[in-house]
Amino acid sequence: MAASQAAAARSRGHVPGEEGVWVFIGGDLVVFAVFFITYAVARQQELALFESAQALLNRNLGLLNTLLLLTSSLFVAQSVAAVRRGDSKARPLLLAAILLGSGFVIVKIFEYSAKIAEGFTLNSNSFSIYYYMFTGIHLVHVLIGLGVLCFALSRFDRNGKMPGGVALIEGSGAFWHLVDLLWIILFALLYLL
Repeated sequence: MAASQAAAARSRGHVPGEEGVWVFIGGDLVVFAVFFITYAVARQQELALFESAQALLNRNLGLLNTLLLLTSSLFVAQSVAAVRRGDSKARPLLLAAILLGSGFVIVKIFEYSAKIAEGFTLNSNSFSIYYYMFTGIHLVHVLIGLGVLCFALSRFDRNGKMPGGVALIEGSGAFWHLVDLLWIILFALLYLL
């Protein structure tokens, strides 16, 4: 039944999740676009300072967090597909995504602690303000996303099925992919450029 509903929805041009989730995601993307433009302008005005401060960041931890979120998003996408099929593998896939997302939080806390111990704080320079502000706002998104994924995980029945939960898992997945996309941009802006 769930598989036939999913196939019918796709043939009608189904928008995954609820429309309100997409309005929120669109608004969030606009806000972050303004953040990124502001950062680019500030970087151009203090290029030497931004480059020297950026060199203090641990690219390996940034890359590890990127891999954690990308892999987590892969598991979320697989979980969404499994729910659409009515497959009981959806629950362990979603749990794996949550664990990987939690790994991101642990790495970020470790990274913050190391930077602060080195004296690289919010007030160190213009770059550090952007770094802590943007990664902090993103971290809040990760925590919200993990909460949403945990709520979706709680909606599975004893058989590992999510009755009537396609919109819930799709909306949860869409938000989690937003979190992933924002991190990829942040990683490029803050750690690589």
